[in-house]
Amino acid sequence: MNPEDKELLKDNIRRLVKLVKQKKTNEKKKFKESLKELMVLELQAMMMEKQTPDVNPTPNKSTGINVLEDLLKKIVPVLEMDYKQLTTSDNQRKSFRAHIINAVITTLTPADINNDADEAAGAELEEQDIEVNVGNDDKFIDIRSDAEKSAEEEPEDPKDSFGSGVEGDETGRNMAYSSFKKIETSVIDSYELLSDPEDQELFYDYLIANLKLYFDKFEDELAPDVNEPTNQAYDMAADAAEEDAVEGEEEEELDIEL
Repeated sequence: MNPEDKELLKDNIRRLVKLVKQKKTNEKKKFKESLKELMVLELQAMMMEKQTPDVNPTPNKSTGINVLEDLLKKIVPVLEMDYKQLTTSDNQRKSFRAHIINAVITTLTPADINNDADEAAGAELEEQDIEVNVGNDDKFIDIRSDAEKSAEEEPEDPKDSFGSGVEGDETGRNMAYSSFKKIETSVIDSYELLSDPEDQELFYDYLIANLKLYFDKFEDELAPDVNEPTNQAYDMAADAAEEDAVEGEEEEELDIEL
């Protein structure tokens, strides 16, 4: 065999080996994609099970659920986009999640409960002020106007009040603040459409539950390494494919040396 024919044979062998390896890679990739699709279907089924109440549902959905469904279509894409921007650490995303859910709970707390709490807090503060003032020997009288006092005080950062009572990463909090501003009006407007207490309760409970489920879904989609479901048959097939690939590489080296 002349040198040109020998070189041509080597090239053909390389191309053949490359095609075989590519075919195996594609088949393995398709198999993994099928498993991932199966995982997504299982996750969706789990989410549906979590959303199903323990009692037997009525044939028709309640008005509260219908209104909530329309709301979720508006706010979930916004939350998903902002949540998935937080890629430095999972602490940022945990903080984002906690602050969003807390903001929704705070926003939808019935007004009369807020008023009662404010009155109670005001009465307690009044009593504290009286106790302090009665026992105070300081003779200084502040003659500044309210406007002058306000001008000298540093304005409170709205992000601080937004995150009050919730611990977590500050970047996550700031992103949650910005994100909630985009959806706050939609949440309030949807809730205020409902006057029936049962509709309000269903709307509130299912909104919180769905937000948590969607955040779980977003986190799964961000996970770089997905633990695929497997079984013994798959593991054996994968090991055999890997052994075949190694043997193919060894054969390629031997043929080329020839």
